Amino acid sequence: MLREAAQWVLTEINDGQTRQAALAEADVSPDLKQARIYVTHYQGEGAARAAVAQLNIVAPLLRRALASRLRLRVVPRLVFAYDPSVDQGFRVDALLDRARRERGGEGA
Repeated sequence: MLREAAQWVLTEINDGQTRQAALAEADVSPDLKQARIYVTHYQGEGAARAAVAQLNIVAPLLRRALASRLRLRVVPRLVFAYDPSVDQGFRVDALLDRARRERGGEGA
């Protein structure tokens, strides 16, 4: 489902900012009634949140497209949400780099 949703976003969305969003992960409820799709963006949190807002607007269209592309008895209601893990990873990397530089500077 995630792969089909990402392909649809790339081919059907006209907004370049939203098309550059990455659909990172999908969590489907056990009863298959809802799927939460997590979104990241290489331009950061602001761009990701803007993409989430746009994707939630077009979610019913995507749901209909998925119904025709996938062989599922029930196509879940789609909810898009911001995934902070990529941004958090960048922050951790920056902190580790800074710590390495500071530690390397003390020994010199």
